[in-house]
Amino acid sequence: MKKLISVMASALVIAGILAGCGSSSSNSAPSGAASSGSAASAQETYKVAIVQPMSHTSLDQIRDTIVSKLEASGKSIEITTENANGDSTALSTILSNCKAEGVDLVVPIATSTAQSAKTVFDGDSTPIVFAAVSDPTAAGLTGDDCQYITGVSNNIPAAEIVKLIFNFQPDCQKIGFLYTSSEANSVSTINAAKTYCDQEGIAYEEVSIANLSELQTAAETLISRGVDALYTGNDNSIASAMATYTDVAYADGIPVYCGADSMVADGGFATIGVNYVQLGEQVADLVLKVMDGAAPADLPYETLSDYAKFVNLQAAGRFGADFPDSAYEGYEVLVEEDGTSHFGA
Repeated sequence: MKKLISVMASALVIAGILAGCGSSSSNSAPSGAASSGSAASAQETYKVAIVQPMSHTSLDQIRDTIVSKLEASGKSIEITTENANGDSTALSTILSNCKAEGVDLVVPIATSTAQSAKTVFDGDSTPIVFAAVSDPTAAGLTGDDCQYITGVSNNIPAAEIVKLIFNFQPDCQKIGFLYTSSEANSVSTINAAKTYCDQEGIAYEEVSIANLSELQTAAETLISRGVDALYTGNDNSIASAMATYTDVAYADGIPVYCGADSMVADGGFATIGVNYVQLGEQVADLVLKVMDGAAPADLPYETLSDYAKFVNLQAAGRFGADFPDSAYEGYEVLVEEDGTSHFGA
């Protein structure tokens, strides 16, 4: 479902609400005006399209944070949000429509969306500011053919992933990695974690899924192989189905660790991972810099300067955790034992 948000300076009035991604308006500047280095102030309305592959807590939080910060900037901006609703084939169509309708800048959320945006806007000077791409280089979003691309990565250091698990389970014998095989961001995170485990002599099992219908069986398979903990990184598909995942794991007393605070809010046990409000704010800052005339080529992609550490005490109760109080030091309680959530507070 497409949602249009118009942000105008007090001296301007938008005559009507646009129905399409970057649809034409009497206040709109020609496509590519900002990419040529002109500042946003040189045009009445700057059109930004935010495109995400599906809805789940993390992606929605990124989108809402970007929108909120752009709204608060006081600049004359028209923001259109687009959602492929889990249909990967729809991404290129959505982005092609945005290009045809003359957006001045596109914000693709997640790796698959950013890769589609690069393909669709190839040869075009429209700036692309991506959000939540775990490995921009591996995804083909850096280099000589990416002069109009920048953004913010949600990469998590592999060592921190494993330390997260052993902080609570120092006697853990085997980790189970579960991820979606088609998500480059998720595969990259798990591969890094496996490499670290190989170097440190830590045993693990892995199972990938092609679609969510396989999630329950995949979790059951890992549990049957004797894992003591389950880990899933920034995996958009699995993040949208945390209830299924955690129901299976917690019934067998296995903690689920994950790569984002939103996944903890949705039932995971603990994370040292991405604070998606912070990520969204950094993306919005880059958008504003481009609007003010900065060239994306002069703005190297960013990583997060700090990582979130959250726990879900209700989840701990569900799988029967008996961790010492010292294990929780430095972690913020995102969900209380009674289910009270502080997510987004």
